[in-house]
Amino acid sequence: MYTNYILAGVLVLNFFLPIGYMLFKKQKQQKTTKWVFGSQIFVFFATVVVGSLLMFHNASSTVALAAATDAATGTAPVAADGLRFVAAALSTGMSTIGAGIAVASAASAALGALSEDSKIMGKALIFVALAEGVALYGMLISFMILNA
Repeated sequence: MYTNYILAGVLVLNFFLPIGYMLFKKQKQQKTTKWVFGSQIFVFFATVVVGSLLMFHNASSTVALAAATDAATGTAPVAADGLRFVAAALSTGMSTIGAGIAVASAASAALGALSEDSKIMGKALIFVALAEGVALYGMLISFMILNA
């Protein structure tokens, strides 16, 4: 029951302890930075492995409970439901990443153009808004996937 809180605490400590050690250490060395980075990577992946093992351990009891519920109600579980959620997450995430890249380029170009001529603000905002539309289309596709 408390496993989720323990894993979350380990991940938070994984971030703060090595950085705090590096900041409060008297001597700043290249070796310290490498040690901090290496320890963070090791603890992160160890936490992911332990969390995955605990998740699959708990999944066996969940599958047994779902099978008993399905036998009682007479409905069969659909294996593609999980892939629907993965597809929705991927469409939202990838479109958001693409929109972030597009807005970074469009906004910097728009600011550069505005510094030269302030009359083209409307034209510059159109390109930034088009880049933001990419994220909205990704969310629209994810809603369509989830409602299918």
